[in-house]
Amino acid sequence: MIGRRPAGRDRGSFTAEMAAGLPALVLLLLTGLTTINAVSTKAACLDAAREAALAASRGAPGTAAGSRHAPAGAQVVVISDGEHVRATVRASVRALGTELPAIDVAATAVAAVEPGAPEPQT
Repeated sequence: MIGRRPAGRDRGSFTAEMAAGLPALVLLLLTGLTTINAVSTKAACLDAAREAALAASRGAPGTAAGSRHAPAGAQVVVISDGEHVRATVRASVRALGTELPAIDVAATAVAAVEPGAPEPQT
């Protein structure tokens, strides 16, 4: 029969380790969720930039097309230089704690102006 070890200097060590490790675990979870949010916002910005550049290259209003696909609160800028149309979409991503600074995410897409299409609208 194996006897129990008498309580010694180890008593309460699990509680102390948990108290030290739990904030680190919460911080890691917060960082991971913020990263996932930033990546999905970046993908949405890229989709909106592509739509804006394609619409403007065909003569349609690019900013309106990009705004329909952009994340909420995003800024859509369409610039035409005659041969190409460049669309940039910028959005801010907040961490789960709103007191933390925002992360700015941007995506750019370029499209060639289609021959015979009307002048690109920005």
